[in-house]
Amino acid sequence: MFIVNLCILLLVPLVSPQHNGVNLHARCELDSLLRDYAFRAFFRPRTGNVYQGLSPSNLTDIQVAALRLRTGSLWRRGVSRYNEFRIPMGILIHPYVERVAFVYQNLGNSSSYFYNLNGFTFLAPVLGLLAYDASNLSATDLLPLEIGVTGDPILVNFSDLVSISFSGGISTKCVYFSLNGSFELSAVVNRSSCLFSNQGHFSIVSEASSLNPPPPTGVRGGRRVWVIVGTLIGGAILVFIIAVAIWDRRNRKKIQRMEASALVGVLLPMIKIGETKAPAAPEMRTKPTIETEFAP
Repeated sequence: MFIVNLCILLLVPLVSPQHNGVNLHARCELDSLLRDYAFRAFFRPRTGNVYQGLSPSNLTDIQVAALRLRTGSLWRRGVSRYNEFRIPMGILIHPYVERVAFVYQNLGNSSSYFYNLNGFTFLAPVLGLLAYDASNLSATDLLPLEIGVTGDPILVNFSDLVSISFSGGISTKCVYFSLNGSFELSAVVNRSSCLFSNQGHFSIVSEASSLNPPPPTGVRGGRRVWVIVGTLIGGAILVFIIAVAIWDRRNRKKIQRMEASALVGVLLPMIKIGETKAPAAPEMRTKPTIETEFAP
């Protein structure tokens, strides 16, 4: 009941406490506002259906939804998929109510405004999952119920995770923001999923220093690689040109030797035809003979 009492105190218009640079009073007000907008989507609701709510006009980047379940069904079956969440079976609700409504929040670009975490950068939007009494959907000033996870943890799969391409390895962490303002860090599962054992707000973060771009040496190294590749290609082309030149020279010499060999033999007298000199044979060097006596 500590969480409920804390939110009641924070909703009183006094000086709001600060925790890690975050205004807890603003968080509680935001949760109440988004709960009201999510409950407006329950028009003739059917148990087990997800209803997408309209966001406040000044917070259009935030998405809200609502899901109403029977408490007994939640315990026995859980919820296989509720947007990015998978709620396991074995969830306890305190105090007990017959019907429970889970309000979904996606804070989008407003994530870092309401959940600023010093020294870290958000790689995914902050997602919220809060349980409320759904016995009377027209009730106002409802506060979150307490839930207890007795089996598998709640799974959150962050589909809008920012893609990081810098080399050197990026250290990412799951972050859980409780309703009392504290936060916890844990390991990321399968690159984009997190496991939690309570309701609240969730995201994936990285240390701000690990997101700095690589030093300029990496740029020079990339240019060096291209220089090496260009040198190898140029060398290959030069070797090809030299090989073609050698082959052509050998071929010319071969032709010259063949022409010289053709000139070796009986010298023929040269006669002048006009202004051109040409060899001429005075008689036949080999007389033709008939191979058979038959003559036509």
